[in-house]
Amino acid sequence: MRKKRRHSTGFGYIGFGNNQSVFNQHSNKPFSVLKEKLDQETHLHFQLNFSHKSLTKSEKEIIKNKIRKDEKIRKQKTIIVFIFVFSLVLLLIKLLIDSFMSRI
Repeated sequence: MRKKRRHSTGFGYIGFGNNQSVFNQHSNKPFSVLKEKLDQETHLHFQLNFSHKSLTKSEKEIIKNKIRKDEKIRKQKTIIVFIFVFSLVLLLIKLLIDSFMSRI
């Protein structure tokens, strides 16, 4: 069976540098093959295993709670660093103003 042409850019089309391959791309590999490749690569580099099964409601809640906890800790760290840097900037400004006033 002859392959059909999906789209011809023709003349006058400006986008993507008139590259016809942008419109004629199709997925050669099914997604399950890509999931297996991702699992193999991550296990090789990071010693992680992805599971392809559906999660139960309790497992989803555990993951959500872990994400919320990590986000809360990250937010607290950000606030602490901001307060520290802000206080340093205020101290520097005060010292500059004091040194400027003492010259006058």
